[in-house]
Amino acid sequence: MIVKMSKYAFLVYHKEYDRFLDTLCDLGVVHIQEINSIADNERLQGLLAERKRVSALTRCLKGLQAGDKGALLAPARHLSKEEGLALVGEIEALREKRARLELARQSVEKDIAYLELWGDFSYRDIDRLREAGYEVNFFTCPTARYEPEWGTLYNAFLVNNFQSVTYFVTVTKKGTAIDIDAERPKMPARDLAESRVELERCEREIREVDEESRRRASADYNTLLRFDKDLQDEFNRLNAVAQTDRKADDKLMLLEGWIPTEDAPALERALEGKDYFFMRQEIEEGDNVPIKLRNNAFSRLYEPITKMFSLPNYTELDPTPLFAPFFMLFFGLCFGDGGYGLLVVLACALMKRKVDAEYRPYLSLFQYLGLAAIIVGTCTGSFFGIALVDVPAFAAVKDYFVSSDNLMTFSIVIGLVQIIFGKCVAAYKTKLQKGFKYSVAPFAWVFVIVALVVALGLPALNMRLPESVTTVCFGIAAVGLVVAYLYNSPGKNVFLNFGTGLWNTYNMASGLLGDTLSYIRLFAIGLTGSILGGVFNTLAISMTEGMNIVLRLICMAIILLLGHAINFGLCTISSLVHPLRLIFVEYYKNAEFEGGGKAYTPFKKA
Repeated sequence: MIVKMSKYAFLVYHKEYDRFLDTLCDLGVVHIQEINSIADNERLQGLLAERKRVSALTRCLKGLQAGDKGALLAPARHLSKEEGLALVGEIEALREKRARLELARQSVEKDIAYLELWGDFSYRDIDRLREAGYEVNFFTCPTARYEPEWGTLYNAFLVNNFQSVTYFVTVTKKGTAIDIDAERPKMPARDLAESRVELERCEREIREVDEESRRRASADYNTLLRFDKDLQDEFNRLNAVAQTDRKADDKLMLLEGWIPTEDAPALERALEGKDYFFMRQEIEEGDNVPIKLRNNAFSRLYEPITKMFSLPNYTELDPTPLFAPFFMLFFGLCFGDGGYGLLVVLACALMKRKVDAEYRPYLSLFQYLGLAAIIVGTCTGSFFGIALVDVPAFAAVKDYFVSSDNLMTFSIVIGLVQIIFGKCVAAYKTKLQKGFKYSVAPFAWVFVIVALVVALGLPALNMRLPESVTTVCFGIAAVGLVVAYLYNSPGKNVFLNFGTGLWNTYNMASGLLGDTLSYIRLFAIGLTGSILGGVFNTLAISMTEGMNIVLRLICMAIILLLGHAINFGLCTISSLVHPLRLIFVEYYKNAEFEGGGKAYTPFKKA
C-alpha cells in the first residue's frame, strides 16, 4: 500500500533557520519539496562529483577485501572535509599508479613477445658494429616473397619464420643502398634481456601497489564510508537551503515538505512552543507527492520489481501486492521443473548464511519463486528433466499429473484472469481518481467480459452450463454493453458516447485477444525447459553405451552436470524476463498503470 502523506509549510526567521534545520534533521520524517533545480548549483554539483569519487573508491576497496577475507577492517575515523578529500586523492593516486604500471607491463609483454621472434640479441653489439662502420637493418616480409639472393647482395641473415612471415636482418657497410621489397619494422627501444628486466620491475612495483591498496582497504574502507555519509549530510543540508523560498527581504524562510500522516502528530509536538510557524496544507492537483510503500513480509520482497519499472503516483494503487502472487506463479510455470526449483530453494538457504543482510531479501524472494517451481514441476511431473509419468513407481498417480494440453489451457486461463483483474483495478482506480460515475463504464466492461467468458469460454472447455445460466450471462453482457456504450463519458452527448463505445469495443476485442495469447509463452517456455532437461538425460545414457561402468559414470556425470547447468541458466533467465514482460506490458496496460512516482526520502542524518 501507499502510505498516506501530509503536506506542511514552515515559516522561520532567518536567524533561527539553522537550528530549525537541525530539528528537522533530528526528526528525520520531512521530505523536502523541491522547487528549484540543482543542475545550476555549483556547490551541490561539486558535492555530487565528490561523492561519485568516493563511491568509486569504496567499490574498489570492497573488491580488494573480497580477495583478502582474513583482513580485519579498522574502525571508521572522523575526518574533516579537507582530510577526507586528501585521503581520496591519495587512494586515487595509488589507483592511477597501478593503471600506469599495468599499461607499462602490457607494453613490455608485447615487446617481449615480438622480440622473441628475433632472438636474444643485444643493442650494444649492434652499436659496436655501427662504430666499426657497419649497419644492421631489420626486415620482415611474407615468406613466399623472400629472395635468397638478398643474402648475397646485402649480407641478409634469416632469423625466423613464423605464421608465413619471414624475419631477417642485413649487415652492410654504412651508406650501402638497400633495395629490398620488405618492410622495416619499428623495433622496441629495449632488447630482450633489458625488456625482461623492465617486466620484472613493473611486476614488482605492481605487487607493492597492490599490497599498499590492500592495506588501505583494511585501514580506510570504513573511514571512506563515513566520509561519504558526511558528504551526503552536507549535500542534504545545502539542498534544503536551496529549496527554501526567501520572503520579506530574506528575513523569512519558507520551506514546504511532506510527512507521513502517521508521523505528523509527533512532528507538531516537536515544533510546538518554538519560534517556528508551521501549517498543514491541502494536497493540490499536480503536487508530486513522494511515495512510501508499506507491504506485508511477502509482498515487500517484490518491491524491487515495482521500482525496476516505476513507483506508482500518489493517486494510484500500489501494484506490488496485486501482481506478486501472479509473478510467483508465472515464474513457476516458466521454470517448470521441480528439481530445479528445489535446487534454487536450497542454494538460497545456504547463501543466506554468507551474504550481507541487505541481500537476504532477494534470496528470500528466490526461495518463494523456487517453491512455485517445485509445486508446478510436481504437478506437471518434471524433476531434473525426468518425466515422472514414465517412472513405474508413480504409475498409480500418473493420471493426476497435468498434461501439456491442460498446461497450455491453464496458461491462457490464468492470463485471462490477470487481465480481467487488471481491468477491475483500472476501474477501481478511476473511481478513486474521478468519482463513481466515471467508473461505471469500466466496471460494465468487466461484467461484459466475465459474462461472455462464462457463457462462451466454459463450454469450449467441455464444461456444460444450464441453459438458464447461459441466458443470464448473455443478459448481463447485454446490459453491460448498453451501459458501456451510453455512459462512458458522463455529461456528454449520447451519440458521442455511442461512438466512443464502438471505438472502445474494437480496442477491447483486439487488445484482449492479443494480450491473452501472450500468456501462451508461460506454457511454451516451461515445456521447453523440461524437454531440454530430458534431452540431456537421454544424451547422457545413449552417448555412454558400451563404456565400462566407471568410465560411463564419469562421462554421464559430466554430460548431466554441463547439460543441466546450461538448461538451468536458460530457465532462470527466461523465467525472470518473460514474467516481467507479462507484468509490465499486459498487466500494467490493462490496469492502466501510470507510474512516475518519486521515492520518499526524508531529510535526516545519513
